[in-house]
Amino acid sequence: MNIKEMTTGEKLKTMELLWDDICRNVPDLSSPGWHGDILKEREKNVREGRDRFVDWEQAKKDIWDSVS
Repeated sequence: MNIKEMTTGEKLKTMELLWDDICRNVPDLSSPGWHGDILKEREKNVREGRDRFVDWEQAKKDIWDSVS
């Protein structure tokens, strides 16, 4: 299937499948250093009440609903 013919939902599902496969099959996959900086900032925001966590399954549902 041509990517230009795919719906947004199909593209997101494909990206999710690819990411899951990469995570399982690339043993030396590591994040760049700046990812740690962003995570520290986000943890600080949660501690200070400026951000909150959302259940992952609910977040995925919300994303799918917004693009369907």
